[in-house]
Amino acid sequence: MTLHTVNKSPFEANSLETCLRLARSGHSVLLFEDGVYAASKGTKFEAMLIKAMQNCKVHVLLPDFEARGMKTENLIAGVNTVDYAGFVDLVTESERVQSWL
Repeated sequence: MTLHTVNKSPFEANSLETCLRLARSGHSVLLFEDGVYAASKGTKFEAMLIKAMQNCKVHVLLPDFEARGMKTENLIAGVNTVDYAGFVDLVTESERVQSWL
């Protein structure tokens, strides 16, 4: 399994779009730092993530999501939350980690 990590805001970079275009079935995507903005309901990225979740698991680093003033009730349904230990678990369980800068 490959873990794709996205830390750039989808409003400022196309890292998320490129990541989702190249991620394959069974891969996981982790949004952290400013990448967490993509996991919020009501953005233009909601449909993109919902479509991606048909084949991939999407995770968000909850401390980063909350640190940006966002509430879990605004999280897109189906996006999994992880803490720092969960982040480490995702990395160690993956064969490869692809960072999208």
